[in-house]
Amino acid sequence: MAAHNATHAPDHASDSVRDREIESEQTHLDRVYRRLEEKIHEAEFLMDDAAKRGQVGTPGALAERDAQVFQAGAHLHRLNSEYEDFLFGRIDLLLGKDGKKGPDGAFTSLEPADGAIEDNRAAIAETLHIGRLGVLDAEYSPLVIDWRAPAAAPFYRATPVAPGRVVRRRVIRSKGRKVLGVEDDLMRPEVTATLDGEELPAVGDGALMAALGRARSHTMRDIVASIQAEQDMVIRAPAASVTEVEGGPGTGKTAVALHRAAYLLYQDRRRYAGGILIVSPTPLLVAYTEGVLPSLGEEGQVAIRALGSLVDGAEATAYDPPAVSRIKGSSRMQKLLRKAARGALELAAPAAAAPEEADGAAGGDAQLSLEDLFTAPAQNGDDGARNGRRTRSRPSRPAPAAPARLRVVAFGGRIELDADELHAIRQSALSGTAPVNLLRPRARRLILDALWTKSGAARRYTDPELAAEAREGFDEDITTETDFQEFLDAWWPELSPRGVLAAMADERLLGRWARRLLNQREVRQLARSLRRLDSTGHGPLSVHDVALLDELQMVLGAPLRPPRPREADPLDHLTGLEELSTYADRNGGGRSRRERLEEERTDYAHVIVDEAQDLTPMQWRMVGRRGRQATWTVVGDPAQSSWSDPDEAAVARDEALGTRPRRRFTLTVNYRNPAEIAALAARVLALAMPGMEAPKAVRSTGLEPRFACVADGDRKAGPPDDAALAEATVAEAERLLGQVDGTVGVVVAMNRRAQARRWLAPLGDRVAALGSLEAKGLEYDATLVVSPAEIADESPAGLRVLYVALTRATQQLTVLSAGRDDPDAAGVPDLLRD
Repeated sequence: MAAHNATHAPDHASDSVRDREIESEQTHLDRVYRRLEEKIHEAEFLMDDAAKRGQVGTPGALAERDAQVFQAGAHLHRLNSEYEDFLFGRIDLLLGKDGKKGPDGAFTSLEPADGAIEDNRAAIAETLHIGRLGVLDAEYSPLVIDWRAPAAAPFYRATPVAPGRVVRRRVIRSKGRKVLGVEDDLMRPEVTATLDGEELPAVGDGALMAALGRARSHTMRDIVASIQAEQDMVIRAPAASVTEVEGGPGTGKTAVALHRAAYLLYQDRRRYAGGILIVSPTPLLVAYTEGVLPSLGEEGQVAIRALGSLVDGAEATAYDPPAVSRIKGSSRMQKLLRKAARGALELAAPAAAAPEEADGAAGGDAQLSLEDLFTAPAQNGDDGARNGRRTRSRPSRPAPAAPARLRVVAFGGRIELDADELHAIRQSALSGTAPVNLLRPRARRLILDALWTKSGAARRYTDPELAAEAREGFDEDITTETDFQEFLDAWWPELSPRGVLAAMADERLLGRWARRLLNQREVRQLARSLRRLDSTGHGPLSVHDVALLDELQMVLGAPLRPPRPREADPLDHLTGLEELSTYADRNGGGRSRRERLEEERTDYAHVIVDEAQDLTPMQWRMVGRRGRQATWTVVGDPAQSSWSDPDEAAVARDEALGTRPRRRFTLTVNYRNPAEIAALAARVLALAMPGMEAPKAVRSTGLEPRFACVADGDRKAGPPDDAALAEATVAEAERLLGQVDGTVGVVVAMNRRAQARRWLAPLGDRVAALGSLEAKGLEYDATLVVSPAEIADESPAGLRVLYVALTRATQQLTVLSAGRDDPDAAGVPDLLRD
């Protein structure tokens, strides 16, 4: 795929051509930056002018000022955020079939005109530079085409098989305002093309191969220049319904997902602005990708969230062992959480002492009073379900009970609801389908009905109108009493998701709620994992706990809150226009856009799920709630799934996506791994997913993967000595650092990640220590995989997780074996031998 001139010149001549082409692109980039500076000055002038309009004080002037400030501020921010590394591509095009131009100033024809090529010679009719934003000169001719514009599509879609009008595609590498290099692909190598009377040169070994060979950093800022044709078909696919994308390691799934978000915003900003959610499996991948969208011109319009941070106020920091993960991720938890939420009503209420009885009765039928409002039995201590070790680590929780009775004095007599009657009322209220917290008004009404019936008042009023009037007064007098509100708060408290999750740490209670859902061992494992939370449910959460909190939020519901008062604009006092919407109002009174999105948005117009094969059934339910009315893009690879029951997850996935029509794409080319690394990973794929075809690697480096052993590698069982493993890991990481210019990823089993980070910390930022489940979606110049057997044995999906670990490297791979790997004389572990 590399592009070269037909006649190979000496090296110094090639350098001369390269320097000349770099200088040419530098001249164009200088012109672009001069134009950008002009546009920035224009935006700043508009901002200043708008500020002066605010001094007039009339409603019309204020509204006009606000609109102008908003538009000018947004435009200025966009220009400033795209100021660096602005230009990245160029295409040289043949004459088109027609002379029509689009709104971006470029010709719209995709195919060359008849006669554009004669005797394999052609003249370049149009040159387009591709960048992160569109820029027109003072005469409205395009200096830069926005990469999402239709005119830019040939930059991605043109291939030697289907070149269209493209003769040469160039990737421009720059930093700040300086062009560093250019790399060319010739789409029509058989054609001798001329530009301004001179033969069109081609520089370098091909844009794609150069992009793959360059050192990786910890971000993905430059990936826009390497999107290829099959990926671009997905990016520009219609947004309606569900777009499903499958592809193996290195096929660009994450790049496709991010670029699709920006493209949808470009195509239909009214529909998608502020409403696209990208879900990534890990915080590491979020950090790796979060710089991409600003570089594509869409900062602030898309929310990129890790699964462990989808619920506001919660952040996953803990790790569940595989056995516990399988319990928490299972769809069985849906029923268990519903039972726990309803059962927690009997536990969450604080016990209260009975107040003194009121003196006397109400005077007359219209006057009511409350007496001895509620009583409750004394709280019982811990029943000993938790062992002594647990009691020492955290004090036992008491088992509080709800108020046992309600007594009022009305119509000169005492009305009482005992524990059995209150229990029956609770069960009747819970028969409704609304969330538990939202069933409280129903329970309140049933209590009042029961009190009214026991008072006998209904029999004393034969006139329906009088009866209705008396009942209205009865209800009003009871419900306005502070004591009744206190009873209701204690008897039907507002439950929180964290509180219910904390209650599930009690193994005895959990066993009652989980009957016929979990076995005793699973109950014990689940309860123990939740004991890291305190009695209010606060403490370290795992990514699976976050999905449980989200499910509980749906089961419980949130009572309506009074609206937050708007902070008054000082101009309101001058004009009296309280309804005036100001720029500050729309920007959240100084809060960041991310803070407002996290607080306010729970539903999105488009949802993009990255590494979708890893989502558990409960996580699919969590993500599905954020896209009830959305269109979807779902990208993943079954061969990389870390979830132990893909069929169960597929059912939950289908429920989340609903009945929307689906459009499927498959990415087949591995751009990341050299063929030598891909071949080794394919051995594990054959074990993990027999019959699954690996993507085809498009390049070879001649560097075979390296195999090494720790010093005590002759042991056949048991974990290696930590000191020996640490020494070997550090030594191999140092060796790789000396052989690549970029980053080195060291992948270990999840239970060793903290150790590995301590071992490798002295080596600096170029080395990243990763647990096996954290490596998903990331790539490094070199990768060190430590003890493949430990990774493969840590879960039922371990072989698929190992396959992921072996496919992270763009240049070099080292496999370090320990005793459990049973390496042969060459150091090749048993799992990786032919």
